Amino acid sequence: MLITENDTDYTVDTLLLEKIALSLSKKDIECIFTDSENMRKLNLKVRRKDETTDVLSFPLEDLLSVPLGSIVINLELANNTARELNHTLNDECALLFIHGLLHLLGYDHECDNGEMRAKEEELIKKFALPCSLICRNI
Repeated sequence: MLITENDTDYTVDTLLLEKIALSLSKKDIECIFTDSENMRKLNLKVRRKDETTDVLSFPLEDLLSVPLGSIVINLELANNTARELNHTLNDECALLFIHGLLHLLGYDHECDNGEMRAKEEELIKKFALPCSLICRNI
């Protein structure tokens, strides 16, 4: 089950995010939508980087009754990126959610041999989404 919290004025259709989550894990996943300033504060606190970012993932212990983890998405930045790339906010949120969820599942594009990119591209095709975060940052 997808558990969401939205502390912004943006509206996101979470039905696609729920489908993506269920396609990869049976565990609960928390998804928090925030703005650039709150994301900057969170990024500073947990990564010591005083800048905003689009998505952060926080895996939890691999215990039976504990959620898989939390994904925090910056809706302000996602909305700007969606407008720049001419796709919807919902599509951008789905791309960021996939990226964050793959990190929760143990993928790491910074040190793997392309496994995360391949899985991300597989999911993008499956859910008919536009170009991914990793593809945009090559």
